[in-house]
Amino acid sequence: MSLLDRLLGRAELRERADELEADLAGVREERDSLERQLEAESDRRADAVTARQEAAERVNRLEDRIAQLEGDLDRETEREELSFRGVERLGLDAAERVLDTLDGVAPGRERALTATVGVGDGDDGDGGVPTAAREAFGDRAPLLSRATPCVAVTDDDGLVSAALSPPVSPAPRVTWSDGFELERSNYLPRGQYSLAAVRADVFAVGVYEGRERVTVEGFRSEVKSDHSKGGFSQARFERLRDEQIDAHLDRCRTALSEHAVEPLYLVGDRAAVDRLAETATPTPAATDAVDATGDPETTLSAAFREFWTTRLYLI
Repeated sequence: MSLLDRLLGRAELRERADELEADLAGVREERDSLERQLEAESDRRADAVTARQEAAERVNRLEDRIAQLEGDLDRETEREELSFRGVERLGLDAAERVLDTLDGVAPGRERALTATVGVGDGDDGDGGVPTAAREAFGDRAPLLSRATPCVAVTDDDGLVSAALSPPVSPAPRVTWSDGFELERSNYLPRGQYSLAAVRADVFAVGVYEGRERVTVEGFRSEVKSDHSKGGFSQARFERLRDEQIDAHLDRCRTALSEHAVEPLYLVGDRAAVDRLAETATPTPAATDAVDATGDPETTLSAAFREFWTTRLYLI
């Protein structure tokens, strides 16, 4: 410091200025540090905001998935708890009484719904149930798919709510009319037709007028049973048995072509029915698996009773 500075009193000012310079440098350093901290905090805050948004999105997705699963569970529980009010197998007399009862119901102009379910390529909604039937039966509509193929009947007031599964598959139909439109020939024998019962070793065919059998032809063929293997090897036994069944089915085809009239209903053991139906003349109008056994005529009588059975479902 010069002598002139001391004489003029500037020495103290210079020292004070130096002190302030030092303080300023410290403040600047503190400012820079605080700015760096603020920037780091801003970055952390942005990261925290992003993480929070991502967590919120995950929570929303999980909540949506939980709600979906709970909805599926509720619907599955409803389906499990949903049941028919009653199910009954109707013989011919009982089926005729039910049809008479339904014929007597006249809800009024276009207030009675008749809809086939699971038949043909009609206006099918969810589960093969026509849209009109699904809307008419409401929450109980899923029951219809359990009764398929069937004819569903209900009215605007819900006084009638049922389905009928007839022996002969009905034509596709979805109609609102004054009364229920049920084709009785699908449920009850009408006019002339033939019914044939076939098993691996038994066959019978009858021509009928309504419920009355007019003619009958039948026979039993020699076919090795599963319990008569004897000294044959398994492969040879099965080959011989298949040949005997083939010969039996050939006899059945011949008998049908000679004695059956249309329409032909073919029933019996499912495997034999399916094989015979492929090439039978006349072509079967309906087939069904029935548990009818015995000699040819006994088998045919039991098959007649089983085939002409309607299943009634109370919805």
